[in-house]
Amino acid sequence: MNSIAKSVLRSVKHGRAAWLRTSSAHSRKQRFHRLVLGIETSCDDTGAAVVDEAGCVLGEALHCQKEVHLQSGGIIPVVAQQLHRENIDRVVQEALCASGVSVAELAAVATTVKPGLALSLGVGLHYSRGLVSRHQKPFIPIHHMEAHALTIRLTHHLEFPFLVLLISGGHCLLAVAQGVSDFLLLGQSIDIAPGDMLDKVARRLSLRKHPECHSMAGGKAIEHLAQTGNQELLTFQLPMQQYRNCDFSFSGLQNVINNAIVQKEKEEGIQEGEILSCVKDVAAAVQHAVAVHIIQRTYRAMLFCIKNSILPSKNATLVVSGGVASNQYIRKVLQNLADANDFALLCPPPRLCTDNGVMIAWNGIERLRAGLGVLHSTAGVRYEPR
Repeated sequence: MNSIAKSVLRSVKHGRAAWLRTSSAHSRKQRFHRLVLGIETSCDDTGAAVVDEAGCVLGEALHCQKEVHLQSGGIIPVVAQQLHRENIDRVVQEALCASGVSVAELAAVATTVKPGLALSLGVGLHYSRGLVSRHQKPFIPIHHMEAHALTIRLTHHLEFPFLVLLISGGHCLLAVAQGVSDFLLLGQSIDIAPGDMLDKVARRLSLRKHPECHSMAGGKAIEHLAQTGNQELLTFQLPMQQYRNCDFSFSGLQNVINNAIVQKEKEEGIQEGEILSCVKDVAAAVQHAVAVHIIQRTYRAMLFCIKNSILPSKNATLVVSGGVASNQYIRKVLQNLADANDFALLCPPPRLCTDNGVMIAWNGIERLRAGLGVLHSTAGVRYEPR
């Protein structure tokens, strides 16, 4: 473990640790027979939840590492791994306690095994193997993106098929959900994810030094400053304009933005690391460019689905999930796109857009009901970072 990682972990042990959220919404008077415990450790959040077949979240807990990784300017995998190890048992026990459920009452344990950070995924899988082995419970390996896509069926009554846009710090894809484990991939980012790009631009702008943003993650800081900025000050050439597909590219857009930032620094006579006087305008222009790129590719997916009768021509649904879906400006432009094309737009509540144990447990319920991927042995189960 390098010196930076050790320093970050020392600060955690001295009180500047991440927070733990626990909630309970169960009724002891009414309990459905099959319950699933979901465990999530794909990146930097340790989550666990117990959900029943009716979609009732009986109890959940979440340990968020955001404050820790803000200190280092990004996620350090070995630090994330160590914090998962230190907190996973506590988080699982908090979720079980909040739900009033014992492991013996569970029908299965569902755990994220792909994709994500290898070191983080390994912690969740190792813990889950021990749990199901000790209690002789079925194990349901979960694809992180499938869980995000199906969360909407927990919060809304929605039948298949529907169009899904997943936008987060690690992923960006468009797919048609045709069944619990049946997805038609239409497009994805060919390089980095939008949330990753926004975080990198925020670091380049040194937004942690801005008095309004010192405790905010990069994407959240850009959204905050953009609210009072002028997006028309800068315009960026959008990527993929010549490609007739539904793929995304955010790395090229990031390079264009970085070049514009350098030019603005020269104009203002400041060095990298200092705050531009027009930083709010830059933030607004960046957010707008990301939003336009997303809606352009999503619009192509809508047209493709309707033209090829993959979705109904009337009453089609666009589901948007993932951490970037919490950005209110991006959500607003997607709502406008949906309205203009007679699509219903559905989004999980913000707390379920980011990584959590609830979506993993619900994905487990969906698979349990469909009889898909329910294993009675964990032999041969491996985590898959990609």
